[in-house]
This record gives sequence, C-alpha cells and structure tokens, in this order.
Amino acid sequence: MTSQEEGTVARAPEEAPGVDGGELELRPEAIPSPSYEGSGGAVDEAPVDRRRRRRGVRIALVVACAAVVAAAAAGAALGVFGGGDDGTEATAPSGPPATTQVKRTTLTSSQALDGQLGYGDTVAVQAPAASGSAGSGQAQGGGGAAAGIVTWMPSDGDTITRGKPVYKVNQESVPLLYGSVPLYRTLKPGVSGSDVRMLEKNLKALGYDGFTVDSDYTSDTAAAVEEWQDDLGRTETGEVAPGDAVVASGARRVAKAGLAVGDSLTGDVLTWTGTDRVISVDLPVQYADLAKKGGKSTVTLPDNTTVTAVVTDIGTPTSSGDSGGEGGDQQKSSGSGSSNATVPVELKVEDAKKLGAYQAASVSVEFAAEARSNVLAVPISALFARPGGGYAVEVVTGTKTEYRDVKLGMFGNGMVEVSGTGITEGTVVGVPK
Repeated sequence: MTSQEEGTVARAPEEAPGVDGGELELRPEAIPSPSYEGSGGAVDEAPVDRRRRRRGVRIALVVACAAVVAAAAAGAALGVFGGGDDGTEATAPSGPPATTQVKRTTLTSSQALDGQLGYGDTVAVQAPAASGSAGSGQAQGGGGAAAGIVTWMPSDGDTITRGKPVYKVNQESVPLLYGSVPLYRTLKPGVSGSDVRMLEKNLKALGYDGFTVDSDYTSDTAAAVEEWQDDLGRTETGEVAPGDAVVASGARRVAKAGLAVGDSLTGDVLTWTGTDRVISVDLPVQYADLAKKGGKSTVTLPDNTTVTAVVTDIGTPTSSGDSGGEGGDQQKSSGSGSSNATVPVELKVEDAKKLGAYQAASVSVEFAAEARSNVLAVPISALFARPGGGYAVEVVTGTKTEYRDVKLGMFGNGMVEVSGTGITEGTVVGVPK
C-alpha cells in the first residue's frame, strides 16, 4: 500500500492498491497462481495443487484485510469516521454526492402561523331601542318606527353602500350613512356638532345640495333632508332622529340576516363585515413582536400559491380561555397574563385579484422575525457536526475534499450563515443529493 498524501481524501478499501475486493468471492477453480497480482482475470496456467490454491486464498484475504485496517486507521487518524475532535483539517472517504457554493445573500428568519381568510370580524346591527336611542352595538340600528314590522331584508353576501337600505321597517327604508359618529340625538335646525357634519357630508355625497357642509344644522340643511326623506319614501320632517339611518365606516357586506320579513324589529337585525377580504391571525403573545403595522408577510393559500399581505390592524391581547376546569369562566375573562393569550392581527392582501375565488379559507401566514443582509450562507444540509462540538463543511477543491470548521450565525430560508478560515463566496461545499 502506498503512503497516504496528507490532506487528501482517504481512499476507500476497494481502491487500495494491489487488491481487488471482488477477488474475495472467487471460486477455488478461478484462484490465480502464487504470482497473483490481483487482476482477477482468467487463468490459463497449469493447474496447481489444492494446498497451493488454499494458500493463495489466504494470501488474498490477508492482503485485503490489511488494506481495510490500514484504510480505516488512516481515516480515523484524519477524523473521517467520527473521530478527530481537535478541529483540525479532516478528509472525506469519498467525494460528496452533490455540491453547491457558499452564497452571499440576505437571510430572513420567520414564523409561520395559521390564519383565516375572510371578510374580518362580524358586527351586529341592532334594532333601535324603543326610546329611539342608539343601541349598544358597534353599528347603530335604524328604524325611527321602533318595534315595527320588518318588510324587507338583504340577503347574506349582499354589499350595502352609502344611501342604500340596510333593511326596511313598515315599508320605510333605513339607509346606510358613512361616518364614525352614530345618530344619538335628533338633528334639527339649531343644533351643531360632528354628527351634523357627518350627516351633511353624506347628503352632499348622495347628490343633495343647497347647504354648507359644516357643523351647523340650518334651514338649508333641513330642506335637503326633506328632499332626501321624500326619495326614501319617508315622512318629510326635515329632522333626522336616532335610528333613521345606520352609520358605519364604509360599505358593508351582509354576513347573516338575523331577522326575516314579517318579524318584529327587535334584537340583532343582521351581522355584517367590511367588503375587503382580509386575513385574521390569532398571534400567540410570544410572537407579538413579529407583527408590526405596515409590515409585510407571505401568505400561502390552499393551492400552495403565495401572496403578499400587509398588517393593517393589531388588536388587544385576549385569552383563548381554554384552560378548562371548573372556574374556567373566570379564567376566560383574563387578559394578556394568560399563557393562552393571543393578539388578534389583521392583514390585507396587496393585490386582491391574486386571491382568486377564495372567499373563506384556512391559510398559512409567515411573519418575518429578523433579517441579516450581505452574509455568507450555505444550505443547512451542508453542515457536519464535529464529534467534539462545533460544525464543519466539506469543501471541494478540484478532485479533493476537506472539512473546514465554520462558525454559525443566523438560520433562515433553509440556509445558515457561516464564517471561518477558507470560507468565502463561491467556495464549493458538499451537500446531500
């Protein structure tokens, strides 16, 4: 056996000089003469006695075993077979099955969480109280004629825009107005306030004029209101009472009708949502820092296509209350101190067309946690764990390979940041197939 060149790849036993491993299975009649050189070829020489043949087999076995032991010893000395925890250069028993290059790139760590595509949280539209004051729901119910009979309802999935009826009671339309101030008092000449401005802005947007949009309810405003009431088929009073309209921040999509035609106007009339498809995520509090308003995330749809979404709203931490057991009701009311607490996060897809026909679906949302740019990185599968601790990569240089220690940095995108002596951009390293 020739001596092993230091730092080169240790040859496999079957490549040991002067020995062909296949000869170990030669039948006796094919055993070569004592001048055997390991070729394993056909033997045309004169027959030899059985003693000499057996001796030839023993010689071949001894030579082969010696080669195996020698190769194993060389490998062990170089740390190839699990030894070598001194961090020195090591050699591989053979070339890697595949290679790749050390790349300079940006790594981003992320956390994928379950989300739900839909139209967001539903809000109930409540029938007005008999006194005509605003209900306690987030959407102010309409119907100055409280306790009347419902004579028309929209269908589930319908979209209601400004000025269109939310429902009808006693054949009078209760329209939708855009704004943030509910109708909490009767608006009439002489009153002023932000609710007056809200009403006048809606009248102007619906095409009524002859008044100034401000916070004062004047006779001109009353004249425009009378014209509006006439168009709605309502009694022309020139005044707007609580419950004469429903106020919401914009167009709404009916989630579910709560009442049917013929029902008395009471309770929840219907529930609705916004008209944009959004993605809702209950973010565990330990990941709360991942969501930042305006931050972008990658959303994987059921068909495995991905879209980009932007965080549009971050709610207040709430508890899932699933700790169970008696007394659970009290625990359900707990806040962010619960280990099950989550933060409601809402995202909106930048290009809604990419959502296709999906109206409601379970999705996966990937929140970016950290990013490091301009770093050297290799696939995680390129790493070798050193028996004594630490990691190395198998560097390929021409026909040779060697293990080089690396220091690990950030993990992300299936890659890991590496640094170390002899590790530069473009360095070829071994990876599994």
